[in-house]
Amino acid sequence: MRKILILFAHPRYEHSVVNRTLIDSGRQNPAVTFHDLYEKYPDFNINVALEQDLLISHDVIIWHHPFYWYSCPPLLKQWIDMVLEFNWAYGPKGDKLAGKTVFNTITTGGNREAYQPEGRNRFAVNQLLLPFEQTAFLCKMNYLPPFAVQGTHRLSQEELSGHAENYRQLLQLIADGDFDPGSLKNHELLNDYFINTTNYGR
Repeated sequence: MRKILILFAHPRYEHSVVNRTLIDSGRQNPAVTFHDLYEKYPDFNINVALEQDLLISHDVIIWHHPFYWYSCPPLLKQWIDMVLEFNWAYGPKGDKLAGKTVFNTITTGGNREAYQPEGRNRFAVNQLLLPFEQTAFLCKMNYLPPFAVQGTHRLSQEELSGHAENYRQLLQLIADGDFDPGSLKNHELLNDYFINTTNYGR
């Protein structure tokens, strides 16, 4: 079983029904380690050695965060700046994360239509996440499309439950290693994998 590390960054987690629902669904999996950065480092004083040890001991890394101004909350950015060190994560001798899988799980207030060329945000979320993809590339990691729950302010309970179930299934699929990374990369969002009813419920 592949070990999954959810690096969660949300400065107002207690107020986010959507993120709490996703996390409650995902952390049921014994392969998942849930690591709340704002809980661990309220003073932003990141323990780099601890974080690097966590990365080494897991096979799959998930940057789980709300989509703040087309990026992540500041603590996750600081985590990337400090933990992914030169000649450790990248550079001539930086190969500690090589071959690991990584992707973003994000929540957005705007719906999917708002994140299109004709929408008010002008770009799809996976385009706006290109700095994360490039970071993964430099670290020789396998970057997958994001899992995105969008239009969070208008989600019905049924819709939210559906997203949470898809997230649970995605994490189980990844933990089991029962997927083709190439087929997942063919989707704009990992959510789209579950639109195909032949894959749903695997």
